[in-house]
Amino acid sequence: MEQLAAPTDCSAKKPSGWIDISRSIYSGMAYWPDNPPVRVEPVQCLADGDICNVSKLTLGSHTGTHVDGLNHFIKGGVGVDQMPLEATIGPARLIEITHPEYIPLDQVEPHNLQAGERILFKTQNSTREYPGDRFIEDFIYLSTEAAQYLAERQVRTIGVDYLSVGGYEKNVVEVHKILLGQGIWVIEGLDLAAAQPGGYELICLPLKLKHGDGGLARAVVRSL
Repeated sequence: MEQLAAPTDCSAKKPSGWIDISRSIYSGMAYWPDNPPVRVEPVQCLADGDICNVSKLTLGSHTGTHVDGLNHFIKGGVGVDQMPLEATIGPARLIEITHPEYIPLDQVEPHNLQAGERILFKTQNSTREYPGDRFIEDFIYLSTEAAQYLAERQVRTIGVDYLSVGGYEKNVVEVHKILLGQGIWVIEGLDLAAAQPGGYELICLPLKLKHGDGGLARAVVRSL
C-alpha cells in the first residue's frame, strides 16, 4: 500500500506578512513633556528567588503607540473603551509625506480620501534616527488645514508616526479638537519605517481602560 507523506507544517518557513508598527515600552523612553515618565520596575524576580517575574508599570496613558479617546480633548466625548472595533481594524491606506516640517494639505488632497477610510501618514519621523530616550520638539505634525480637510472628508481614523498628531507648542490643541470633535479616532506613536505606501489590513487595539482618554496599543499591518 502506498504510504502517504505526513503533512508538513510550513508555518515556520513562510513569513506571516504582518509588520509590527508599534513601539516597545521601556524605562527611560521618550514621553510628552508634561506626562509621567516611563518606568518599568521588577517587583518579583525569578533571579532573586521569587516564584515568578512581575513588573510595576508607571507611565501615562499616551505613552508610545496609543489611541486617543475622543474625551482626550472633547468634553463629553467617549473613552477608548467605547471605541468601535471597526475604527482600528480593517483596510487602511498608508500615505507617505515628504514635507520636512509638517503634513501639508497639498500632499493630502491628491489622494482623494473617502468617508470612512483609515489613513496612516508616514513621514520622516519614521525614518529619522530619533533618540528613543529624548523627546523631539520639531517632529513632523499634521497641519491645521490638513486636519480640517480630513474632518470634511469624514475619514474614520488616522495614524501618525510620533507622539502627537499636532505640533509641539504649535497647533496641538486645534488639531486634536478638529479631529476628535468630528469623531475621528487618532492613533499616535506609530513606527512606519518598515511599511511602504499602499493598502494594508490594520489591526490596532487600545487597552480597554474604562473612560480612558488614551490607551496603549499594539498595532500591526499586512499588505492587501
